[in-house]
Amino acid sequence: MAKNKQFIPAALQPWIEARRRFRLTHAQVQMARELGLNPGKLGKIANHRQEPWKAPLPVFIERLYRQCFGRPGPDPVRSIEEIAAAQQARKQARSDDRGARRAAAADGLPAPAPATGAPAVTGEGSPDGGAATQPSGH
Repeated sequence: MAKNKQFIPAALQPWIEARRRFRLTHAQVQMARELGLNPGKLGKIANHRQEPWKAPLPVFIERLYRQCFGRPGPDPVRSIEEIAAAQQARKQARSDDRGARRAAAADGLPAPAPATGAPAVTGEGSPDGGAATQPSGH
């Protein structure tokens, strides 16, 4: 297997297969994902040759997207491969950040702040020192 082949998570593989099988564009795949359609069940929607009253799958997805979201398509169109690469980069960044915090803790230095910009947690697990987690007595 080639070393430069990009890793695609198992959750995104069915969308790549559906894109090939039903000849969908990247925008149509993204619309279908945002609509919450199941890639394994697109064949039930796509049999417009046997049932002529059904719209072709790409037209159906675009019409449904316009109806639900009120716009013709997603603004930044991203392919499944781009989404997978972004997920992989985010995962790698988290791993690097976690490794830096572990290394700092091993050296006895204070841990650097998380890269996400989240406030530091104090007290009983909440930013206000645990006041919000008190039982209400109902």
